[in-house]
Amino acid sequence: MLKTSLYLFLSVMLVTIAALATQKKRVSLFDGKTFNGWEGDTVKTWKIEDGTIAGGSLEETVPHNEFLCTKKKYSNFILNLKFKLTGHEGFINTGVQFHSVRSKDPAYEMIGYQADLGEKFWASLYDESRRNKTLIAPDSAEVLKLVKLNEWNDYQVWSENGRIRIALNGKQTVDYTEPDKAIPQQGLICLQIHGGGKAKVFFKDIFIEEL
Repeated sequence: MLKTSLYLFLSVMLVTIAALATQKKRVSLFDGKTFNGWEGDTVKTWKIEDGTIAGGSLEETVPHNEFLCTKKKYSNFILNLKFKLTGHEGFINTGVQFHSVRSKDPAYEMIGYQADLGEKFWASLYDESRRNKTLIAPDSAEVLKLVKLNEWNDYQVWSENGRIRIALNGKQTVDYTEPDKAIPQQGLICLQIHGGGKAKVFFKDIFIEEL
């Protein structure tokens, strides 16, 4: 009886320690109030509204791509966030950049992977300002069943040693392994609002777990 009780106690302790370790590794990237840890055009393009990061405009056409980026670089990680994309005119698109660097010409652009979002690009993987193409995309009909238009959606980007997985509302849409060893697997994480449309995107509950 004593051995059984001790075994149960140790089992509970191990589970508790494992849970605490997981919680400790999961870090919030947005405090809901400030742009601490981020940099970008926080004068016109990016605002904090009702505890969310808001980018773009529904009144004026976004002139060009804009990115709000972490100041810290990340390599292997699991990133979870919620997004809501709205818009009614022009190209309505957003996404999450990762393993990225700022371009010098033009300075507002990024070079890196993008976990893309928007019509014809939902939950696909795009290579921004480098190969300039979609690397892999889910079935267009199936992904439309997943996305909640003009509502909050869960989004996950999992990058580990060259393997990239994307999930939309709990369903994996991309599983890609980078064949080119010269492509950097470390860099900034950025939130994007695409130019060319009257579009506004909202992000919240941004958490990262470094692996």
